[in-house]
Amino acid sequence: MSRVVSLLLGAALLCGHGAFCRRVVSGQKVCFADYQHPCYKLAYFQELSSRVSFQEARLACESEGGALLSLENAAEQKLIESMLQNLTKPGTGISDGDFWIGLWRSGEGQASGACPDLYRWSDGSGSQYRNWYADEPSCGSEKCVVMYHQPTANPGLGGPYLYQWNDDRCNMKHNYICKYEPEIKPTTPGEKTYFTNQPEDTHQNVVVTEAGIIPNLIYVVIPTIPLLLLILVAFGTCCFQMLHKRKARRNFIKDSTPLSSECLAENLNSNLVHMMVSIIPCHVQNNNSCFLN
Repeated sequence: MSRVVSLLLGAALLCGHGAFCRRVVSGQKVCFADYQHPCYKLAYFQELSSRVSFQEARLACESEGGALLSLENAAEQKLIESMLQNLTKPGTGISDGDFWIGLWRSGEGQASGACPDLYRWSDGSGSQYRNWYADEPSCGSEKCVVMYHQPTANPGLGGPYLYQWNDDRCNMKHNYICKYEPEIKPTTPGEKTYFTNQPEDTHQNVVVTEAGIIPNLIYVVIPTIPLLLLILVAFGTCCFQMLHKRKARRNFIKDSTPLSSECLAENLNSNLVHMMVSIIPCHVQNNNSCFLN
């Protein structure tokens, strides 16, 4: 029951007015923030020549660690329908084209009455949920199953069974839907991308990411780099001017020191001469009182 409720909540998120509603993109792996839902990928090809057979679609999903879509119940069917509705919203250029799912049969020559019981999920799921259109499966040479997706069809030409299932020849060319195990919740902060594995034929849409500490720091630091450079240049210029002034002051002191010594010596010599001139006449005159002058 909790699984069904979880899937219904996922469908509500896709159908509602939240950010997820506008971001289902062809060929991208879609996971959910609660890490309880499986992940899905809706691979749509605009060019008919690019679409693939059942076996090619199966191999493509398995090469990425997934499998062609298996559906457990009506809630999961509703979730996929919601994704398809968002995928084909107006303006995306995505329209008609059935999608391979993982249901198929390998038996030969069985009676028509037993045919529906021979279909199995390619990923080994034991789910007994089915969403066949009326009078399907037709069996015969049609052994592989598609989810009908012709949203532009008139009601009388297939419109009423949109998203229901139809068996088809396995070599026919269609789009496909992959399913993956739920993502493991990360134990450390970091960037968690909900949409990945974008092929060449996708359309330009915004990718939803949950950024951790490191991406946020990058967005803060990068715009401040010019300011940091300006501060660094100003600081360097200031330091250069201070060093230049200090050097000039040292040179001035060094040059002025000898000049001061010479001036002092000259003053001392001048005073000595003056004293000698005063003392000699007194000695000649033999007058002791002149030393008092």
